[in-house]
Amino acid sequence: MFHLKFRVTIGSLLTNSMFCHRINMSIKRKYKLDEEEQELLEEIEKGNFVSVENLEKAKREAMAAARNTLNKKKNINLRISERVLLKLKAKAAEEGIPYQTLASSILHKYVNK
Repeated sequence: MFHLKFRVTIGSLLTNSMFCHRINMSIKRKYKLDEEEQELLEEIEKGNFVSVENLEKAKREAMAAARNTLNKKKNINLRISERVLLKLKAKAAEEGIPYQTLASSILHKYVNK
């Protein structure tokens, strides 16, 4: 859904409301919108969004944010006790997944609490 949200956001930056309306109708025909996307599209159609002063700059910033959000995973090195590593590997074996995947999942859940 990110691709669609990005297209809708860029659409909201346009100044010509008739052109926006045509884009919005095209989006409605091609995609099934979730509730949030439908609300956003309705707000665009009502004219509740104002155009940014520098469209090219705004597009570059949005694209950079998307790139940074979608970056590939990074490798890290951790020093943990052998006991913890053995327990992690045993738990991963129980789950049927690689221990690195389990460690990544644990970290992801912890930082997103």
